Amino acid sequence: MDGWLDCLAGASGDMLLGALVDAGAPLEAMQSAIDTVSTEPIKLTVSTVERHALGASKVEVNVPHSHVTRTWTHIRGQLEAADLADPVRNTALDAFQRLAYAEAAVHRTTPEHVHFHEVGGLDAIADIVGTAAGLHALGLDRVTASTVTLGSGMARSEHGRIPIPAPATLMLLRDAHAPVWSGPAPYEMCTPTGAALLAAIVSDWGAMPPMTVQTVGMGAGTRELDELPNLLRLVLGEPYGKTTDTITGELVLQANVDDLDPRLWPGVLDALIAAGASDAWLSPIVMKKGRPAHTVHVLGPPAVAEALRAVLFAHTSTIGLREYPVDKVALAREQQTIEVRGHRIGVKLARRDGRLSNVSVEFEDVRAAAEALGVPIRDVMTAATAAAHARFDD
Repeated sequence: MDGWLDCLAGASGDMLLGALVDAGAPLEAMQSAIDTVSTEPIKLTVSTVERHALGASKVEVNVPHSHVTRTWTHIRGQLEAADLADPVRNTALDAFQRLAYAEAAVHRTTPEHVHFHEVGGLDAIADIVGTAAGLHALGLDRVTASTVTLGSGMARSEHGRIPIPAPATLMLLRDAHAPVWSGPAPYEMCTPTGAALLAAIVSDWGAMPPMTVQTVGMGAGTRELDELPNLLRLVLGEPYGKTTDTITGELVLQANVDDLDPRLWPGVLDALIAAGASDAWLSPIVMKKGRPAHTVHVLGPPAVAEALRAVLFAHTSTIGLREYPVDKVALAREQQTIEVRGHRIGVKLARRDGRLSNVSVEFEDVRAAAEALGVPIRDVMTAATAAAHARFDD
């Protein structure tokens, strides 16, 4: 399933939470993910409101007063230690890393020295982790978005009065190659947290793509505006008239490394994925004079190229990289669920010309089911794959 975000009134963390809940994402899953990360009590509450007579869900993030100073290193440690599904963790890490790099650039410092104020408070942890969990619960394969309305005027911050759009917001959307405009309302329409989440989850920008619409979620902002309805719309549906997606403009980064302890490579690959890579892998090679070595390959969008370079230079011994642009062709995909002896297993289905081409089962679901049933993992995996083919192979 695909999602399209209509950012006519900009985007913020609470608007994204509201749109996800309104589109069917379970609040319990979002709250559970937040509870797993936060060491202080955070509570999400939902109400129904109207904006220009249009009904929408308004999510309030209720947090206690906190004196904790949070840095990117501190938040990253919390996310890495939390018991989260990998897609939730990776999305949250990506969004917070983007915030850290943007704030560091604005304040002319390093990401490790950024003290998160508004963007790093408990409310932002709730916005980012809750949104990541909501997206995962809906099983979206791809998210696109419209031109983003930013707003205009001035706003107060921890650093004093700043112009709208906020410098960090502009930098985040610049790096994501997002189309933007100020819009008709003289207020902050897109917050730094909203911009970081858009940059982390949106793969393409523009008008709503061809799809058969299944659900529309409406997330409300706090203000009631005269100029336009303060809403973020999330449209969910199946792609129409396409059996493959061609994704253009991605980059491959490569480096040959012959002097790194092989035990470090799994951590390097994990760090690259956390930094926003679409994929990362190793190839064994033999270099001059017969030296065994590895080539590390990284695939990702240009928006995260600098973050990927930073990981490669920090976590490996390479002193140079090769880069080249590539196009990627992907089969149409959908997320479904099957049952194996009373246990729900997530499966991803890939289709070509309407026919089932591949089934991939969610390994963590398989492992949990195997442990509960007291049987080998391979038995559950085989049963789940067979059940998916039997149910969905037309």
